[in-house]
Amino acid sequence: MKRSAYARAGVDIDLGNRLKAGLPRWLARAQRPEVLGKIGGFGGLFALDLRKYRRPVLVSSIDGVGTKLKVAFAMDRHDTVGQDLVNHCVNDIAVLGAEPLFFLDYIGTSRLEPRVFEQLVRGLAQACAENHCALIGGETAQMPGFYAPGEYDLCGTIVGVVERDAILDGPRQVRAGDAVIGLASSGLHTNGYSLARRILFDQLKLKPSTRVPELGTTIGEELLKVHRSYGPVLRALLQRFQPLSRTNGQPRRSPGPVHALAHITGGGFLDNIPRVLPPRCDVVIRKGSWEIPPIFTYLQTRGRIEETEMFHVFNMGIGMVAIVEAGQADAVLRFLRRRRHPAWIIGEVVRGRGQTRIV
Repeated sequence: MKRSAYARAGVDIDLGNRLKAGLPRWLARAQRPEVLGKIGGFGGLFALDLRKYRRPVLVSSIDGVGTKLKVAFAMDRHDTVGQDLVNHCVNDIAVLGAEPLFFLDYIGTSRLEPRVFEQLVRGLAQACAENHCALIGGETAQMPGFYAPGEYDLCGTIVGVVERDAILDGPRQVRAGDAVIGLASSGLHTNGYSLARRILFDQLKLKPSTRVPELGTTIGEELLKVHRSYGPVLRALLQRFQPLSRTNGQPRRSPGPVHALAHITGGGFLDNIPRVLPPRCDVVIRKGSWEIPPIFTYLQTRGRIEETEMFHVFNMGIGMVAIVEAGQADAVLRFLRRRRHPAWIIGEVVRGRGQTRIV
């Protein structure tokens, strides 16, 4: 069959259409009953069931996977980064108490590779299904000469919902004396990869296939560990300790021990925790109160990175922080651990100036 002039220029519309025709079978699990229409329209349709909410507030977030994609390119493995993207976005809105509703992705590449496209979409769909979030659409852009051969960009937008009176508002609710609980990460998640790659690949001259005894796996496998989703367990936590109740017909979050949540992403402890603090409170994080995974120790020692910078760049084994009433901290810990989420009390809230202190 004769190729079109556009295909000879690098954009194969027919290939794109054939791949998109297979989307329904990949996305069958990543659905919710509120989704209308079908994938492939000019816009995704989602009919919010207003009978379930009194004063719904939509919560949105957008993000990318960053230079972790470089590891996926080097490994020629693309099924994990889609999960990273969805889980990261779910975590970003979960800290406000929001339930994820739907997700849209963007894939930009010079040349569309069917195998890579299928792996990316499968990863996106798997994570959406696990988070009870619908994958309702996206954009796949073929831009010859814009990206390096074999590379692509991946980003996405999530939209969720929370009752207005159930929004977690750390600056209003956090107070001195609260306990700080850290939930374990699965590894680097999706931040700090530019520094990690420089240490591992440029300075140490390692390869993704290099097996490192301290890590118990290869560099590539360690770096491609999927960013953990905390959405389901956090929603269960809030439902257990401060469920929604109605006062004069209005839904309100019952007073409870969870005062704030912080997703530990780019900026580490030093930048993310202050986002949920009142201006006259600090959080003191106590080193040694949790198990730091070997990858962080390896990067610090081999890269000769100052400890303060490590806590500013990486999550250091803590992917989510919950600031809770001190008297209920042990009960919250037991709840998390029963659901197989390793967690520790890693610090406390004290009077201060809205900062994180590592001691």
